[in-house]
Amino acid sequence: MCHQLLVSEVISETADAVSLIFELTSYQEERFGYRPGQFLTLRLPTPDGQLARCYSLSSSPHTDNALKVTVKRVAGGRASNWICDHVTPGTVLDALEPAGIFTPRSLDDDVLLLAAGSGITPVMSIIKSLLTVGTGSIVLCYANRDEASVIFAEELRRLELAHPGRLTVRHWWESVSGTPTEDGIGELIAGDTFSEVFVCGPKPFMNLARRALRANGIDRSRIQIERFASLGGDPFDGAVAAGRHGHAGGTGSSRLDLDTGGQRRTIDWPSDTRLLDLLLAHGVDAPSSCGEGVCASCECRVVEGEVRMVNNQVLDEEDIAEGYVLACQALPATPSVHISLE
Repeated sequence: MCHQLLVSEVISETADAVSLIFELTSYQEERFGYRPGQFLTLRLPTPDGQLARCYSLSSSPHTDNALKVTVKRVAGGRASNWICDHVTPGTVLDALEPAGIFTPRSLDDDVLLLAAGSGITPVMSIIKSLLTVGTGSIVLCYANRDEASVIFAEELRRLELAHPGRLTVRHWWESVSGTPTEDGIGELIAGDTFSEVFVCGPKPFMNLARRALRANGIDRSRIQIERFASLGGDPFDGAVAAGRHGHAGGTGSSRLDLDTGGQRRTIDWPSDTRLLDLLLAHGVDAPSSCGEGVCASCECRVVEGEVRMVNNQVLDEEDIAEGYVLACQALPATPSVHISLE
């Protein structure tokens, strides 16, 4: 469902990053409940036409009364630069309700957070939630060009001082240590144990971070990676309607064994129906957002059988080799397929 959100405040975080605070109506407050690490999809009326972009919430549902997203300029970024240059208090933006799966399974686990640049945005939401209502310990490794580029620098210092022994912040500044390396990241995380790991930042950083994690023996099942690519279509145009992708022209069907909510369901899967559309049509609470294969909100895992993806801009070869697919792009490729949403 699309809503019009009023920007009540714009905060300058660094020389090239701002936070937008949204004032919600009572009805919107009911609709915009969210989990730490989720994001909003905004529609922006730029000179190049309306653009839809996903921006992570840096606010926490456990500590903040208002919704906040934080946006950093990107070289040549039509959307991010428009926000930094033109959004002021009083601006009204179209927004979809919060979405995303980059969120902790438990707020009591020990977690490792790896972030670079604006990748700190969902990570900050997770940190504040874990410290406020959880019991586990947190290690944050945060990479930036230099000290002046650190978003939320003062807030991180305050939180670390207020929670000694629970929050440890380790900075990597390129001005001091050069571009992050796999070995360098490995040294930052060596010796620590974690239940979950969250990685968010530019793609090169996320790739080397994952290699460092695997080199340190951390299994992919414990790693959550937040990925965004520019949306090519308009997710505001029937984004939640089942069957919005049409048909691929296939015939026949496959047997789908689905693990969800601790239970196994068996569903007939027509060969021309994408998995996400099938799940929604059968009342399965499947996470989703863009519907285009660019945000990974609908990521799930193939346990047995095979599927083919119509479009994929976010999963890499290693993800696919380990069985991860995008539900919004997946069609059955074998007579039976076993999928896990857990």
